[in-house]
Amino acid sequence: MKDARVEQLADILLDYSVAIKPGENLLIELTGAGVPLAEALIRGAYKRGARPFVQVRELRLQRALIREIDEEHLKKWAEFELVQMRAMQAYIGIRGTENAFEMQDVPGERHRWYTEQYVKPLHLEIRVPKTKWCILRFPTAGLAQQAGMSTEAFEDLFFQVCNLDYARMDQAMEALVRRMAATDRVRVVGPGTDLEFSIKGIPAIKCSGKMNLPDGEVFTAPVKTSVNGVLTYNVPAVYQGTSFQNIRFRFADGKIVEATADGGGTQRLNEILDTDEGARYLGEFSFGLNPYLKRPMQDALFDEKIDGSLHITPGSAYDEADNGNRSAIHWDLVLVQRPELGGGSVYFDGELIRENGRFVPADLQVLNPEALIAG
Repeated sequence: MKDARVEQLADILLDYSVAIKPGENLLIELTGAGVPLAEALIRGAYKRGARPFVQVRELRLQRALIREIDEEHLKKWAEFELVQMRAMQAYIGIRGTENAFEMQDVPGERHRWYTEQYVKPLHLEIRVPKTKWCILRFPTAGLAQQAGMSTEAFEDLFFQVCNLDYARMDQAMEALVRRMAATDRVRVVGPGTDLEFSIKGIPAIKCSGKMNLPDGEVFTAPVKTSVNGVLTYNVPAVYQGTSFQNIRFRFADGKIVEATADGGGTQRLNEILDTDEGARYLGEFSFGLNPYLKRPMQDALFDEKIDGSLHITPGSAYDEADNGNRSAIHWDLVLVQRPELGGGSVYFDGELIRENGRFVPADLQVLNPEALIAG
């Protein structure tokens, strides 16, 4: 029997997220679990007159490939898949992995090669700017365990946050977009954090179910060399198979000049930041707004949308909010400012905008969780 929640999610992805049209090519990339959703997307694409293509991956095989690969092999691999990606008008990536740490023992140098020679040309240079795309997780026991939840509770949360009314959320975001567009100086203050930068002249972009599910953020980018101060993230981050706790950056004229992490993660953290010159500059500043996401799950697609959060991202900027920074890295690191996680404040040109995770000005209070849930 078909799961009505899966069918609803497939309809949202096809009609709202990628707005598939008759005659368009859709690449469905499935990593791990998620066959029921992929099947629903195939059926739905045919029903809408589109042409579905499917790429199936398995993370253990990815690990086996990358552990002993060389740069020339990676270039050939990317060339092969670039032919396919360039032929697509839309892309939906389903990530249903059981083990977020599967890539943990891949040597750091090969992670860097993989990012530079494969991820950057295929995804950052072609898929992101040239297709209508959306990436989402599919609920698995592994993701539930990572989030500290039962499998059933995690599944229920997943469909709750993915199947909400994103069109209504999109309308509520307009006031924040206007505020950000009119702002020069931003200051972020909290435990271990006092950071200042400019966002003047860089567009603010709504993320309301078009490119990620779950979604709920408005992002821009700092002026590249304007960032100064210190920033401490309070949400654990898993990147390239390694878990990091309490990452702390010190910035001078935009550049991360000092980077530390608890639990012996400082060396690996700096290896990632040394991938290329742009990895030590910021490419994104964003407010997390999803009213149903309240606590970290060690998964960036969920954690960057947490109610009352910010993510401030080392690496490449997006074309829609471009500060000129380019990198093979785009690493969404999250700071939650609700009181139970330490609190904090955000100021626009000296005006208090959000305190302890709640928007203060009257025009922005439509984005507080009780307003978004009440509709």
